[in-house]
Amino acid sequence: MTGRPPWWSRDAHAERRPRLLARNRVVAAMRRWFDRRGFVEVDPAALQVSPGNEAHLHAFSTEAVSTAGERRPMHLHTSPEFAAKKLLAAGEEQIVSFGHVFRNRERGALHHPEFTMVEWYRTNAPYDLVMQDAADLVALAGATAGRREASFRGRVCDLSARPERLSVADAFLAFAGIDLLATVSADTTDREALGAACRAAGIRVAADDTWSDMFSRVLVERVEPRLGLGRPTLLDRYPVAEAALAQRAGDDPRVAERFELYVCGVELANGFGELTDPAEQRRRFTAEMDEKERVYGERYPVDEDLLAALGAMPDAAGVALGLDRLVMLAVGAERIEDVIWTPVAEPDIPPR
Repeated sequence: MTGRPPWWSRDAHAERRPRLLARNRVVAAMRRWFDRRGFVEVDPAALQVSPGNEAHLHAFSTEAVSTAGERRPMHLHTSPEFAAKKLLAAGEEQIVSFGHVFRNRERGALHHPEFTMVEWYRTNAPYDLVMQDAADLVALAGATAGRREASFRGRVCDLSARPERLSVADAFLAFAGIDLLATVSADTTDREALGAACRAAGIRVAADDTWSDMFSRVLVERVEPRLGLGRPTLLDRYPVAEAALAQRAGDDPRVAERFELYVCGVELANGFGELTDPAEQRRRFTAEMDEKERVYGERYPVDEDLLAALGAMPDAAGVALGLDRLVMLAVGAERIEDVIWTPVAEPDIPPR
């Protein structure tokens, strides 16, 4: 129990309502922004054969029952990405989705099990263009909410400022003193090399840590708190091992066309130059699910329709943006639940 009154009590709702109405204004402004640029708004189904194939994303799962009583596992999507890419294969060129997505095992000031994701794609467009889209939408949200400056946990950012663009390798070197690219090649990662670099930097390394575990720890402890201070940050060029759905960079096969946008140390958006090679995508999905099974004892199926669609999909770039987090920062809220109209109740779990 949180000790707070329920969101539906009159006093709690009255306190929350101005921020919720600001959320509505931000959503309306974003819809106008996409419409003026020729995007088609689509509404992908949330119920999917595969919820996504990233090792550390967890789905809400159910089953479909046919009229004959046959049962088939189904999942609520963690992102509309798979369905959206099928629409690109079908011939759509610029699409956007404002939809609810679902992630299990996630709850906190910045996490909610059901939240709204704005996801958009441009076909035959440069990767840099969707980066600019994301930055423009951050500025738009601030202007619409009447706040040029965002603050969160003592960190301040001008939402209207031109973002800095920083590679992951440069960020690791600047904030942790680690030469990240010395620990990766085009096809492998070097756990021992990254472990030694982490220990030299005073970062904890556990005996069973993988390269990915150490990468995530450095990112969370040393890098993310330094991003989006004063102005937004575009953290770019992730190692391929941390970009399962992104194509490799043309000038360095060790890194991929993946970026994340940060404000006040908070990640708001995740974008890719999309991978369209079905064989390479299958290999990466399999590796992700092998890791999921190793860590959590479960795996999700690969969406065979998606792999088939990738062969017909044009070159594209896409971004997923967490609407609730963006609104939270734009209106000065402290918790993501403060800008969700009807937050999901936390279950009462009896002590063991």
